[in-house]
Amino acid sequence: MKYLSNLLVEKLKKKKFTISVAESCTGGLLASNITSIPNVSKVFLLGLVTYSNNSKIKLLKIPRKIIEKYGAVSKQTCVKMVKNLNKIAKTDVSISITGIAGPAGGTKEKPVGLAYIGIKIKKKIICKRVLIKKKRRNQIQKEITKKIIKLTFNLLK
Repeated sequence: MKYLSNLLVEKLKKKKFTISVAESCTGGLLASNITSIPNVSKVFLLGLVTYSNNSKIKLLKIPRKIIEKYGAVSKQTCVKMVKNLNKIAKTDVSISITGIAGPAGGTKEKPVGLAYIGIKIKKKIICKRVLIKKKRRNQIQKEITKKIIKLTFNLLK
């Protein structure tokens, strides 16, 4: 994954873009992968791990009613996370991730391995639903992180 992170960081530097992340189910793994690249401080401005609903509400200003109506793992929450992160960080690229890494916590409607990835580049926002069919928590987290890095890189082309 270091190779992918390096490609992303180089692309950000080339475009003179800054990046921020708000993570939930990946628990800081995305920020860790990006910041493992030397001289990344030119592009990486902020990383938040808003793991609990309360932290999403307090730090990212997600309205409680959105989480109550749609759940923390939802397109609505993910989009609000990325929009509000961008307001806080004022970066060219903002990324949010919310999901269920397991091994427990999944339901039929929202199984373990489900995640929503929000990416805001300048004024454009995308939110992608992904389902990782792995067994172990760390595999799910790594796979989601890899998908985010690849997706962000591809959107920057």
